[in-house]
Amino acid sequence: MTDQRLRKHKSNAQLTLIKSAGDIHNQAIRDIDMPNPEYSDVRMLDLFSGMGDEHFATLMRGAYVQNFPAQIELITEGEPADFLHIVLSGSVDLVSHWNGRDTSMATVRPISTFILAATVKDAPYLMSARTLEKSRIALIPSQDVRAIFDADGNFARAIVTELAQCYRSVIKAQKDLKLRTSLERLANYLLRQQKQADGAAVFTLGFEKRRLASVLGMTPENLSRAFKGLQPYGVSVDGNQISIADQDDLERFAKPNPLIDNFAT
Repeated sequence: MTDQRLRKHKSNAQLTLIKSAGDIHNQAIRDIDMPNPEYSDVRMLDLFSGMGDEHFATLMRGAYVQNFPAQIELITEGEPADFLHIVLSGSVDLVSHWNGRDTSMATVRPISTFILAATVKDAPYLMSARTLEKSRIALIPSQDVRAIFDADGNFARAIVTELAQCYRSVIKAQKDLKLRTSLERLANYLLRQQKQADGAAVFTLGFEKRRLASVLGMTPENLSRAFKGLQPYGVSVDGNQISIADQDDLERFAKPNPLIDNFAT
């Protein structure tokens, strides 16, 4: 998806037109006020849970929700950060482009924000974002976020904490990329995915292998070779289904490290 513009109208009932690669799609995306259940879900996020009720209500007065089909570009790298986005349902791929190449940086799933730093700093987006599936997104005007940051100490501390967590995640991702071979990166990724699948010996990748290759800093061809290279350690693959016959054997090879692989700390 190369060139997309979302024209947002103030009226709750007005349609949004999506321009995509020169084609006009009459998608019925409506701006709507945030329903109470979603209002409560957003309130429970660490970013918003400690702030004053009045300040949270002020943020939500300027917020609205949109439904987006799959493969719609929500924001474009280099453009101003007009909104803080919250994924309420679906999933969003954060991507970057340079010199005819592109790469997946991260996948955002409910319920979480993305690209908070650009909102706080009033700086251009460093990544683009596009929906991977039908998604429901809340948008909060960035100027409102910055205003409440100055007025609410708990909210300001929560923002600093979230930005610190994002920074630590970036450092861990860089360590994974720079200190490990492609085979080691894939092995540790599979172990992390297995843990998320409650330790199941057989589990399904959350997205296609081409995106996985991009996330791990490989070409699709190198990823295919890496999967073959892990066969002696009990890894087999059938489409998007992964089987790990001997977790201990794979761990001995991968040498997982919480200072790299635990993205929750």
